[in-house]
Amino acid sequence: MTAPLGIGFIGSGFNARFHINSFVGVRDAEIRGVWSPNAKNAASTAALATDVDVGPARAYASIADMVADPAIDALWLCGPNQARIENVEEIVDAVAGGKGELKGLACEKPLARNVAEAMKVAELAKKVGLRTGYLENQLFAPQVEHGRNLIWARGAQLTGRPYLARAAEEHSGPHMPWFWQGNLQGGGVLNDMMCHSALVVRHLLTKPGTPLASVKPKRITGHIASLKWSRPEYADRLARAMGPNVDYRKQPSEDYASVLIEFETDDGHTVIGEASTSWSFVGAGLRLSAELLGPEYSMSWNTLDSGLKLFFSREVQGRSGEDLVEKQNAEMGLMPVVANEAMAYGYEAENRHFVRVFQGKASPLLTFDDGLEVVKILMTAYQSAEEGKTLDFPPKGIDSFVPAVAQGKWKP
Repeated sequence: MTAPLGIGFIGSGFNARFHINSFVGVRDAEIRGVWSPNAKNAASTAALATDVDVGPARAYASIADMVADPAIDALWLCGPNQARIENVEEIVDAVAGGKGELKGLACEKPLARNVAEAMKVAELAKKVGLRTGYLENQLFAPQVEHGRNLIWARGAQLTGRPYLARAAEEHSGPHMPWFWQGNLQGGGVLNDMMCHSALVVRHLLTKPGTPLASVKPKRITGHIASLKWSRPEYADRLARAMGPNVDYRKQPSEDYASVLIEFETDDGHTVIGEASTSWSFVGAGLRLSAELLGPEYSMSWNTLDSGLKLFFSREVQGRSGEDLVEKQNAEMGLMPVVANEAMAYGYEAENRHFVRVFQGKASPLLTFDDGLEVVKILMTAYQSAEEGKTLDFPPKGIDSFVPAVAQGKWKP
């Protein structure tokens, strides 16, 4: 019988709690620790793990203390983007200094804020021989994976490979102030969410069982805009909700982004990926969608086509929340319900996979090297948007490029 993988979480916010809830559907793993710079939040998130029976978790005083504890076998890195390098350096210093051993390190998207930082993260992990996993949940969403497998086994097998993939992620805006600050987060919605959609289109266009490298990005066209949140009334509303450090009258980040990626396949075809992301979507809540098209077939996925809907009249007035769908925008009317978001968005399957990887039972579908390439694609899209032209991938100098949004210099 396999011993449970003891997991420690770095970070105690929305994303970490989402992951912890998903472990209800994961075998052979226990959440045993949480570290956060906010000790109160760390204790609360550790208590959540215990409450949902996914492990006897406790809060730790430092990352190094978690690495040193023999009960912790692997770490899930879910802290804010601006702390990424600092967090990984503490992990690596503890391992290199002999304070403890780890079987693996998994990192939430994006791997870092720009290419230079992503290269540093990947190099640090390799320095101490850490097995890595890049946490990209949407690739593991059951509908995406099942649809992709069927399309390739039936449609592509008989009539030819797919040639066009589309993906989008849309909601009304992030939970925490740092997401809205380009200098902290590394950009706006493109950096925050295009990491999902740009990888989803490539994944759909890649034949199951073959590496992502068989579908290579060759040319990228990016576009960014601030459609909603830099309007004066919404900039003021955002400042009231997120605090004085979020001022979209003076330093906006993009709330809409689109990317077109031209790929070259290993069998000589040109295929296209179209992706868009938005913090300016007003609807029931978070909407994830994808399409895949080929010579005689197509597939589509939309998380708000949930199969379950509720209706509340104007007389039903209660507290606001997100009990129907993430980023819920309304409490009355006809609303879709995503009954198990952790499963529907791919967190369960993703975490099940990386538990098996760190136990030596499977090869990783995504590593820090894949996360690094995603960051290169994102930065190329930013550079394309700034220059107003399509760029060959990777463009010269992308390793040192920092978007104007991240520098606080972008004006929509």
